[in-house]
Amino acid sequence: MKREIVITADGSSTIHLPDWNENYHSTHGAIQEAKHVFISKGLEAISASEISLLEIGFGTGLNCFITFLEAQKKEKLINYVGVEAFPVTKEEVSKLNYVSELKAKQQQLVFDEIHNCHWEEKHQIHSNFWLTKRKQFFKDIVDENQFELIYFDAFGAEHQPELWTVAIFKKMFKALRVNGILVTYSAKGSVRRAMQEVGFTVERLDGPPGKREMLRGTKYSA
Repeated sequence: MKREIVITADGSSTIHLPDWNENYHSTHGAIQEAKHVFISKGLEAISASEISLLEIGFGTGLNCFITFLEAQKKEKLINYVGVEAFPVTKEEVSKLNYVSELKAKQQQLVFDEIHNCHWEEKHQIHSNFWLTKRKQFFKDIVDENQFELIYFDAFGAEHQPELWTVAIFKKMFKALRVNGILVTYSAKGSVRRAMQEVGFTVERLDGPPGKREMLRGTKYSA
């Protein structure tokens, strides 16, 4: 499928899929969306100093890089697992402007390592940050009781409804430890109901720029 780099409203880049008229991030601001949905409503909701984190849709690595930057500020130890069936290319990565837009030029080597490290292996990116990238379809995830936090950042349900089903959220529920949370930019009623059906307690939260609401689910019991 054709992919092209475009600039979103906050000046940060994303990847656009013209065949679907779909984007990897919000056109209202890729960085703004990532910080609001995954950091403010996700990472900052976990009080533990050591966090195992699963990202569903590793994509451009933006969520991973911002999480790394936040981990340095908050002195958190992160074990980050990113799942992606169709990795972006080195050429696409070279056109992303996240390092400059985040004013993180001193961390350029970290951003490069996030993308250059081998898939299917655990890498120590920094003294407090480990990364494992798995080239995997979401339906093949079998983790159980491994994570405190899930970033659910799949393409929208209108294009890939099979990624937002009860079967997929059952896998997410199993992958979390008790009191773990899942955050997603989606606020669709069908998504909320699927999350509730597998056992999540679901909250509607204020959404990022351009979206009124988003969802956060908590696993209170096994």
